[in-house]
Amino acid sequence: MEKLARRLGLQTDPTIFFVSAGIMVVFLIALLVAPEPIGAAFGAGRAWIVTNLGWFFIFGVTSWVIFLLWVAISRFGAIRLGGNDAKPAYGNVSWFTMLFAGGIGTVLMFWGVAEPMSHFANPPRPDVEAFSVQAADDAMGFAIYHLGLHTWAIFTLPGLAFAYFIYRYDLPMRFSSVFYSLIGDRIYGPLGKTLDIFAILGTLFGVAVSIGLGTQQINAGLTELFGISDSVMPKVIIIAILTTVAVCSIVAGLDKGVRVLSNVNIGMAVGLMLFILFTGSTVFLLRSIIETVGIYVSNIVPMAFWNDALAEYTHEEGGWGWQGGWTVFYWAWTVTWSPFIGIFVARISRGRTIREFVLGVLFAPSIFTLVWFAIFGWSAMQIDGIGEDARAALGAQAGSLSAAVEESIPLAMFAFFENFPAATLIQGLAVVIVAIFFATSSDSASLVVDMLCTGTPEPGPWHQRVFWGVSEGALAAMLIVLAGDAGLTALQQVITVVGLPMFILVFAMMFALLRGLSQEKLSEVTVGKPPRADDL
Repeated sequence: MEKLARRLGLQTDPTIFFVSAGIMVVFLIALLVAPEPIGAAFGAGRAWIVTNLGWFFIFGVTSWVIFLLWVAISRFGAIRLGGNDAKPAYGNVSWFTMLFAGGIGTVLMFWGVAEPMSHFANPPRPDVEAFSVQAADDAMGFAIYHLGLHTWAIFTLPGLAFAYFIYRYDLPMRFSSVFYSLIGDRIYGPLGKTLDIFAILGTLFGVAVSIGLGTQQINAGLTELFGISDSVMPKVIIIAILTTVAVCSIVAGLDKGVRVLSNVNIGMAVGLMLFILFTGSTVFLLRSIIETVGIYVSNIVPMAFWNDALAEYTHEEGGWGWQGGWTVFYWAWTVTWSPFIGIFVARISRGRTIREFVLGVLFAPSIFTLVWFAIFGWSAMQIDGIGEDARAALGAQAGSLSAAVEESIPLAMFAFFENFPAATLIQGLAVVIVAIFFATSSDSASLVVDMLCTGTPEPGPWHQRVFWGVSEGALAAMLIVLAGDAGLTALQQVITVVGLPMFILVFAMMFALLRGLSQEKLSEVTVGKPPRADDL
């Protein structure tokens, strides 16, 4: 394999690169040849995981939040990632926009209206009446629970582990390096390479699902604007076009490509959010933002431990209840691309202290998410009608938005914009924002997968990076083909199954990081010296 790598002009670990690429190609061929049996197998696997291990996902992410907050406020928070004299490579604004755009921008555009409206019309708790004031409060609480601190803990834990072991121990920029305190030099052997291969495949699947969701929304927007059919072929064409854009950014590199796209995109997203704020019910929304903080703070603890244990007694369909299709899906999906976000955030965070890293990555995007959902979610529910009196006053207009969401989740944001001035222009802008979020996710992931193969922060040859960008687009296209009409359900099935083993590995990172930190001495923390490798 080494000869083949040299012949192709690759600068990578041949085993990691070719085995990862080979498994991915085999899976793509299998999707083309037998999509129905594969879909059925993933469906059965998801059902078993949700029923028997859903509690593990919910307990795991909550434990990560607690662990990270403890690390940040402990004496270990003073450790500087990269040495005592290291300085951050990026300013706070660029740092935030890159981690946000690469991490969750597409998700907010997709779910910003759809999730609060879904919970508003179909309350998670069985004793809450749909479209009531209580349903609105719960809808907002659950939406932010899913995309606030808990989601960013899934990114922060791997990111911190990567940054700590790579920068403090001068280890390769690979997934296996975070387990150095547990397996030592075996990170360089077959065990370490297996972990790296699995991380690459998990990243590809996680980003492919994100691209699939974004593609569905772009297609829905184009259908609304130009009447383009909402079917498989237009989605595949969209993926092909935007993958080309992502590849161009990949070739430009991190500073010229990803940073510029991220800054432009976050600016447009903020502009869209402010447009909704000032053309909608401004005073109501400002009051609701403050109130949403209280809803989140007062509900985060019970929500973080709620497992819907009495679902078989409170839901007619029995089983695991509402959380299986929402919370467990979110955590399984998010964790599959946590190595990508983790190593990407570690790459752009050298020079920051552990305290800066944890608090910045946890809270800055979570605060933005809260404001985003407060503006879009409360606006949508107000348009639909909150409570019996409001719905009676709206007459036939009441329930129109919730009906649109019920019909098509990808179309939710565009149906929402129809209630604002310059609707067509705003819908077009939303398509552009989702498209650029698509590109930043794809190019960031491609650069990170390349780093996982090379083991260095420096990019490999351009054709090596382009290969991974094209691969992500191809995998997303095949998942869309596999998904067919039941797109979102099929994507949930795939990602829940892929997410379980990755979730277990990220859970193990907590113990690896804890063991590494436990070797730090207070005096060494002060001067920025890592413990000796022999001590681990």
